[in-house]
Amino acid sequence: MKKLFLIFLFLSTLPVAAQTQEDSLFIARIFETALTQGRAYPDLKELCKNAGPRLSGSAEAAKAVELTYTKMQGYDFDTVYRMPVLVPRWERGYESQLMVSTSETKVTVRPLPICALGGTVAGSVEGEVIEVMGWNDLKDIPDEQVKDKIVFFNRPMDARMVYTFGAYGTCVDQRVMGAIWAASKGAKAVVVRSMNLRIDDFPHTGSMAYNDTIPKIPAVAVSTQGAEELSELLQKDPHLRVAYTISSQRHKDAMSYNVVGQITGQTFPNQYIAVGGHLDAWDMAEGAHDDGAGCIQSIEVLRILKTLEYAPRYSLRSVMWMNEENGLKGAREYARYCDSLGEKHVAGIEADRGAFAPRGFFIQGSSAQLEHIRKWLPLFEEYGIYVIKGGGAGADVGPLQQKDDSVVLIGFVPDSQRYFDFHHAATDTFENVNRRELELGAAALASLVYLMDKYGVE
Repeated sequence: MKKLFLIFLFLSTLPVAAQTQEDSLFIARIFETALTQGRAYPDLKELCKNAGPRLSGSAEAAKAVELTYTKMQGYDFDTVYRMPVLVPRWERGYESQLMVSTSETKVTVRPLPICALGGTVAGSVEGEVIEVMGWNDLKDIPDEQVKDKIVFFNRPMDARMVYTFGAYGTCVDQRVMGAIWAASKGAKAVVVRSMNLRIDDFPHTGSMAYNDTIPKIPAVAVSTQGAEELSELLQKDPHLRVAYTISSQRHKDAMSYNVVGQITGQTFPNQYIAVGGHLDAWDMAEGAHDDGAGCIQSIEVLRILKTLEYAPRYSLRSVMWMNEENGLKGAREYARYCDSLGEKHVAGIEADRGAFAPRGFFIQGSSAQLEHIRKWLPLFEEYGIYVIKGGGAGADVGPLQQKDDSVVLIGFVPDSQRYFDFHHAATDTFENVNRRELELGAAALASLVYLMDKYGVE
C-alpha cells in the first residue's frame, strides 16, 4: 500500500514539475533575448538624446510622445494610439545661485548651487535665514521671528534606511509643503535641502504645493553640499543673509498624450495587463532613470514576448503615462477612459524606480493575490530577484484600483542605492545608465507579465 501511495504521489507531481520546467525554460529565453537581442539601451538613448528633458506641456514632451508612438508602431504591435490629456505647463526660466553674505566683511563665501522647485512662483528675494528641520521645528517658533525671513529646511534623508525610497519618504514633505508652512508664519521665501543621500553639488528639483488661502512664496532647492555649508555658516553667524532670483512661469494647461501599445489577447481580449512608466521628466536633464528607463522597459516587455512568438491569453499593454511629475493627469485620464469603455484590468505594473539591477516586486492587492504571485519567486531567484512582498505599487497605476479593487497593482523594485544620486537632478542622463542592468530589468518585467498572463493573478 505504501508503495502504491508513493507511486501515486510521484505521478501527481509530474504535471506541476513539467509546468515549472516549461516556465523556467521560457523565462531563460526571455532573459537571453533581452541580453543578446535587446533594444532597450539604444531605444533609451534615442528617447534621451532626441527628446531630452520633457516636462509635461513642453515641446520636448511632444517629441517624446511621437518618438514612443512611432517606436511601438515599428515593432508592429497590434494597436498603438495616443490618448489626449490636458496637462499643466510650467517653465523654469532663469535661476541664479544662492548668494551668501555674512556680517563679517572679511569672510568670503562661495555662491551655492540651487534650482527652482517645480511649480514655484518667480521672485527675487534677499534676507536673513532661519534653519529648521521641518514643520515640528517651525511651528514652535513665534511668527514675529519668522516674518520676512527665508526659511531653510535642512532635514536630510535618513541614511540608516537601507531601502532609500523609505529614506526619501522621511524628508520629502519639507519640499512639497515647505512653502505653505513658511508662508503661514510670514516668511518671504524658502530654501530646501535636496533629496539626495550623496553629498554633492547637484541641486535636485521636484514638485511643491501652494494653498490658495496662503501667500505664494518662491521656493528653491540647494545642493546637499551647499546645505552642509549653509548650516555651518549659520552656526557661526546667526544673522547670515542669502539672496536668489528665479523667473519661473506657469502657463495655461496644454494638450498632451498618453501613449499606448497593445498585443491583443487570444482568450480574454477585453481584459488587460498593463505595464508602464511615465513619459514626462523634470527639465534638469534627460530623465534617463526617471522615468525614461521604465517607459522603454515597458515597450521592451511587449517586443520581447512578440519576438518569442508568445501568444498571450490577456491583452498586454505598454503604457506611457504623461504628467506624473507635476500633476498625475495622465494616469487619472487613462483610468477614466478605460472605465468609460468598460475595460477590465487584471493588473497594472509600474516601472518607476530607475534602471538598476532588478531585486523584486511590491504587490498592492489582496492577500490571496500576494500569495499566488509569491509562488513564482523560485523562478526569479537565479536572476538575482529575491523579493516579492506587499508594498506600494506606484502613483500611475494607483487610479486603476480606485473603482475596481480586484485589480492587482505591482511596483517593479530595482536596487535602490544609487537612484537618488540622479533623481530630479542634472545627473539623470543616459550616460549614467548601465546597459546590462537596464536589460535585466526589462527581462524581469517580461517574465512577470508572462507568468501573470499564463496563470492569472489569484
